[in-house]
Amino acid sequence: MVASASNVQPDNDVLVEMYRRMLLIRKSEEQLFRDVKQGRTPGQVHLSDGQEAVAVGICAHLDDRDQITSTHRGHGHYLAKGGDVNAMFAEIYGKAEGICRGMGGSMHVADFSKGIVGANGIVGAGLGIATGAALANRLEGEDRVAVCFFGDGAANQGSLMESLNISSLWRLPVLFVCENNGFSEFSPSGTVTSGVISDRARPFGIPVWNIDGNDVVEVWKTALEALGHCRSGAGPVFVEARTYRYSGHFSAEAMILATPYRSDEEIEAWRAKDPVARTRALLVDRGAADNAECESLEAEADARVEAAVAYGEAGAMPEPGTAERLMRAGS
Repeated sequence: MVASASNVQPDNDVLVEMYRRMLLIRKSEEQLFRDVKQGRTPGQVHLSDGQEAVAVGICAHLDDRDQITSTHRGHGHYLAKGGDVNAMFAEIYGKAEGICRGMGGSMHVADFSKGIVGANGIVGAGLGIATGAALANRLEGEDRVAVCFFGDGAANQGSLMESLNISSLWRLPVLFVCENNGFSEFSPSGTVTSGVISDRARPFGIPVWNIDGNDVVEVWKTALEALGHCRSGAGPVFVEARTYRYSGHFSAEAMILATPYRSDEEIEAWRAKDPVARTRALLVDRGAADNAECESLEAEADARVEAAVAYGEAGAMPEPGTAERLMRAGS
């Protein structure tokens, strides 16, 4: 079963807000790449520049009660869901003011108050967490949806089939979103993944969408219909969004790879389909914003990121024993 996207279009205010969030993600990721090179971060980062439209187009329909699970490449999901950019930078810098008190770092940004129940360094771990959250929502009679963002590499984990099976059997309100960026770490997906990823959901009778993940309007329209299906009690939905990451698998990969695994020509071909640039062009074409207004939004994103850097740098190192104290508090 292949679903069709809704014909409803986002209005201009929604489109402007999505562009604002996409800019914040892009500027944050670019800044974090510079931060790693300048030694501001205690470790490496996994960036999602180029994939902004998927996170923003989906999260535009969610509120704080809805939940998302994320991946090691999760900064964009966190910001798209309304996470505090200042607290995110402080967390990545390992500071006590971070959203997880500096204990989680880049791969574990979370904020339960915003429904961000966790990014995860374990590939595919969010699948079971989102399915469990959806089950809890059903048992509690809550009108909430759990959204699981995962990559094409995670589509080869056995936990995907387990999650698809149980969510279909129990008609759970969970939206599976595969961000197919064409690579599993350093391997082109075609060398490690057989068939079409979304086909994994078909035997369970789960509706499937295959979309252009660099078109924020297509993502928004698909999410509108897919989330409506989930909220209606009809069960899960599977969306495979084709996209691309401009950065490498992680920020220091050039130090460990003898030869590149992709060409500059390939990267530039995808930059021609850049989701941020496409959204700006659409805003201007629709008359939702002119070039001066778009530049103002870009300056706003720059200022927010600059303030987040200052906030993170001014933060304090966590007190010794913080991890033990937080673990005891949660026990």
